[in-house]
Amino acid sequence: MKIHMKKRKIMLCAIAGMLLLTSCIRVVRPGEVGVKRKLGKLKEKIYPQGAYLLNPFLTRIIKVPTRVINIETTLESLPSKEGLSITTQLSILFHIVPDSAISIVSTVGVENGKTIIINVLRSAAADVTSSYYAKDMHSGGKREEIEKAIAEKMTHYLGRRGFVVDAVLLKSLKLPEGLTRAIEEKLKAEQEAQRMEFILNKEKSEAERKRIEAEGIKQYNHIINESLNENLLKYKSIEAFRELANSPNTKTIITNGGTPFLINQE
Repeated sequence: MKIHMKKRKIMLCAIAGMLLLTSCIRVVRPGEVGVKRKLGKLKEKIYPQGAYLLNPFLTRIIKVPTRVINIETTLESLPSKEGLSITTQLSILFHIVPDSAISIVSTVGVENGKTIIINVLRSAAADVTSSYYAKDMHSGGKREEIEKAIAEKMTHYLGRRGFVVDAVLLKSLKLPEGLTRAIEEKLKAEQEAQRMEFILNKEKSEAERKRIEAEGIKQYNHIINESLNENLLKYKSIEAFRELANSPNTKTIITNGGTPFLINQE
């Protein structure tokens, strides 16, 4: 009985030791860096991916993601150049510079940093869209230019804090209903005008082709008419008589010495 109790105690101690050891190990995964905080103070060292042994009662490793993060948000009442209010859905792709992890943890915090990014996006987007007409944003002709301008403004505000904006993507755009209808009608009218221009150009090309063809036929007939003189016609008649004379079939030929007229006897 005593031996059994002793083995049980040893097993419990081993389990407790394993749990304590596990609690002392912190793992920094790929796409992260670690910042160590001991007794409330940050250590001036950045820990790359790997496993680290520490005192769980005194020390903590704060993980800071360095991979690209995607945040989606909807911004309302963005101004256009003509003073209209626009609603748009955007995606922000950003990452944290590993060397700035300590500064971000101490001044901003990772989660609070996302809130700051949204606020900076709202300000930068309003500054940029106010320089563009709503129709340009709706048609997509200026969309890439607008996205790039917003990303540059955000990087100007956030770059010194260690946040890098990789891209800003305009996923959808909602304009006032009347303006949307007017833009669609205008685009439809432009497409119809382009179609009519294509048809007119095609008709002009066909007319030019027929004119050239008629001119060629005219020149051909002119050449033929000039070459058909009296001597040539007599020569052709003689050849026709010769071919008829050599024919084995019985034929009646009526002629005045000029053009023959053939009557088939069969």
